[in-house]
Amino acid sequence: MAEFSASFHRYLRRPTRVVRIGGIEIGGDRPIAVQSMTNCDTNDTAACLAQTERIRAAGGRIVRLTAQGRREAESLARLAREVRGRQMDVALVADVHFLPSVAALAAESVDKVRINPGNYHDAGGEFEALLEKCRQRNVALRIGVNHGSLAPRIVDRWGDTPEGMVASAMEFLRVCRDRRFEPVVVSMKSSNTRVMVHAYRLLAREMAREGMDYPLHLGVTEAGNGLEGRIKSAVGIGALLADGLGDTIRVSLTEPPEREIPVALSLVDYFADRVAHAPIEPLRDPSLYHPYAYEPRRSIASGRIGGGNVPVIWGELSAGERLAAGRDYLLLESTTGNAPAEWRSAVLNRSAAGDRRPVILSKRYDVADAESLALRAAADFGMLFLDGLADGLRIEAPSVSQEIIDEISLLILQASRVRMSRTEYIACPGCGRTLYALEQTLARIKSATSHLPGLKIGVMGCIVNGPGEMADADYGYVGAGPGRITLYRGREVVRKAIPEAEALDALVDLLRSDGRWIDKPLER
Repeated sequence: MAEFSASFHRYLRRPTRVVRIGGIEIGGDRPIAVQSMTNCDTNDTAACLAQTERIRAAGGRIVRLTAQGRREAESLARLAREVRGRQMDVALVADVHFLPSVAALAAESVDKVRINPGNYHDAGGEFEALLEKCRQRNVALRIGVNHGSLAPRIVDRWGDTPEGMVASAMEFLRVCRDRRFEPVVVSMKSSNTRVMVHAYRLLAREMAREGMDYPLHLGVTEAGNGLEGRIKSAVGIGALLADGLGDTIRVSLTEPPEREIPVALSLVDYFADRVAHAPIEPLRDPSLYHPYAYEPRRSIASGRIGGGNVPVIWGELSAGERLAAGRDYLLLESTTGNAPAEWRSAVLNRSAAGDRRPVILSKRYDVADAESLALRAAADFGMLFLDGLADGLRIEAPSVSQEIIDEISLLILQASRVRMSRTEYIACPGCGRTLYALEQTLARIKSATSHLPGLKIGVMGCIVNGPGEMADADYGYVGAGPGRITLYRGREVVRKAIPEAEALDALVDLLRSDGRWIDKPLER
């Protein structure tokens, strides 16, 4: 067995225990469950109930709601009564931040409680009390580690690294094991897909070493919206699903929550079809594979392809460069039905044989729409670029325009953190804590700044995860109170509590003063 995966050359799901969440089971041989989170005020029972119904109608059977205080936890009890009274087959999850006492209160009514270890002093008294509270009603628990909100004691020792995320999770998982508390799910979320994938792999390895089989909840936080958000989610989630990791997934989009469900279902269905894929050659030398840290393969440059060059897309290559395929570099076509594993074995086995030519990956998709193509291609190609194993990609899709194919290709490279060709938005999906109209604000910020390639802007609904989860961003736009915005430069607060009507102009002024602004080119 591979360290974090059941196999590197066959599609096999990682063996996990079955965890019941209300009337739903995840893990084991159960289908991968999809879920979403409401973005309305948890105290507005009618609005939450309506969103829950829309999520369920779309196919999501697990619905999460924020519970940042006692009032919200009490509101969850009212919602739970409404849901059960209507016999809706959904499981309700309380998302708790800051206050361990709120987690204990929420456990009296919901089916699962999600806690962030970063909000606990340690895995002792208050956490152990929560386990006993959950045990009384058979309430499941998600230990949800966030890259941007690790406990100070973890950061002091490990930094805000994948290793630190794993250390945080394992501390709490060991208490669950020692206390014989069984219904546990764990997640390792980040807005940085490379950090997210490395953290999940490391966690799966550590759990295997200690004989743990807890199911995994997968997700990329603050993925944004539109095609960009879908591709970023598919790159991170797909890289893990490809190796059999993941028992439930949430695609976080800055859109109405019910829109997340079809995207998640598409990813689940795409991987469910590859169980009977054609044989793939095993790795000849597994030591060449470095799945826990980014170590790009050292290829020899052929013109602008390979070597130290950024990865290329097929649409930007000249006729001469295309003719060189198969001579000066390797053009690897996928044919097995399990592209990520097939490509990984082909690249690493050629490296083991001393072949250092640049690699361009190629796959044909017979789909009719851009979203389906984006999700499938991102789920296939993403892993290879996250692992630094490829120098370019070619997507073939006869029913999709070359312009869209090129856009999807560049977005895959950007989401994989290997080529920044446009502005990146680290935007949260919103929840009951959101302090302004997130979707509309993100649209305005994109309209004003999308011509600034390589710039990373965080657009966050509140301060709970905002400053931490957007730590990778150059600038941040964070809800600070009703109608008020705080601007960040990296992790530094620049201006506090700006009136919302003035905040976008203030962000542009900040970019100007920092020399990061260029005027938009004139349209012709």
